[in-house]
Amino acid sequence: GHAGGDVASAIAVNRLIEADSQQYSSASDAEFALQSALVAANQLLAETVFEHPELTGMGTTVSALVRVGNEVAIAHIGDSRIYLSRNGEVTQITADHTFVQRLVDSGRITQEEAATHPRRSVLMRVLGDVDAAPEIDTSILPTRAGDRWLLCSDGLSSYVPEETIASILQDAGNVDDVANRLVRASLDHGAPD
Repeated sequence: GHAGGDVASAIAVNRLIEADSQQYSSASDAEFALQSALVAANQLLAETVFEHPELTGMGTTVSALVRVGNEVAIAHIGDSRIYLSRNGEVTQITADHTFVQRLVDSGRITQEEAATHPRRSVLMRVLGDVDAAPEIDTSILPTRAGDRWLLCSDGLSSYVPEETIASILQDAGNVDDVANRLVRASLDHGAPD
């Protein structure tokens, strides 16, 4: 939704591809590499805006993970999400960096009110030209056999009810079928992307 969002996303993805091409001896090393890649992407975004002022305000959200052995390293900023399906339960792993999530966290509105709040997509943290040192959430989590991880944009999570996402994600189908069903559900619920 930001000016030049496609450019910002491409810059971030290219930095993450570089980080993903490495072999890491520990999840901590991967976590550091993901964070470094996103900080570098943020710097490149600022430089790009300096060279192309028409892109002022461009930004992107990022949710990324790298598996190392029996752990995953996670890096996250914005309102894209990572979900984990494990043992019949689906859990949202990342927290949205939105104005409305702050209202929920402070107890000013309920999660149900947040779903329809007119400012639910206003981002408080994002990669872009607005912050030279963005705060990127990172973590390391253990994995287990049978885990299914979902990385998605708000084009899914803002349009498809979490119960529907969970139901599709827990389906025993292969990964491609599950992904296609999630995309279809998103489009069926009116998502623009």
